[in-house]
Amino acid sequence: MGILHLTRAVYLALRAHGQQTYPNECCGVLLGRSTAAGWKVEAVVPAGNTRTDSAHNRYQISPLELVKIERDARRQGLGIAGFYHSHPDHPARWSTTDLAEAHWLGCSYVITAVAKGQATVTNSFLLAGVNEEDKRFEPETILVDGEQAKDLSS
Repeated sequence: MGILHLTRAVYLALRAHGQQTYPNECCGVLLGRSTAAGWKVEAVVPAGNTRTDSAHNRYQISPLELVKIERDARRQGLGIAGFYHSHPDHPARWSTTDLAEAHWLGCSYVITAVAKGQATVTNSFLLAGVNEEDKRFEPETILVDGEQAKDLSS
């Protein structure tokens, strides 16, 4: 099982974003550095959800916005460690749509369940595989400032 390292500020920011956009899905990008111990995320960049047909249960980041985020990250010496989104009134598990629309192999996909406007569970999944045909999500442990993630909102 992989490990995703987050700072407390990053963890709280991505959960807060899910609460702010409720009842729609939020989405954003995780920026960090790849290490032998897994991704170390140093920043979170909230993105606009461009889905207009079903923003309550789907998300999409504009390709132009993603290119800008990646360029800004490179200037800071960071890479795209992964993506995050929320599941309003739905568990923090990946869906078949999440897998179908995930394309960044080796990156983490973080999902926060937001129940009635409050962030509850946050889980992470590594997109593993060597190509589109064999890609799969593998559960990751989230460490927040070195401790296993739990509800750290207080």
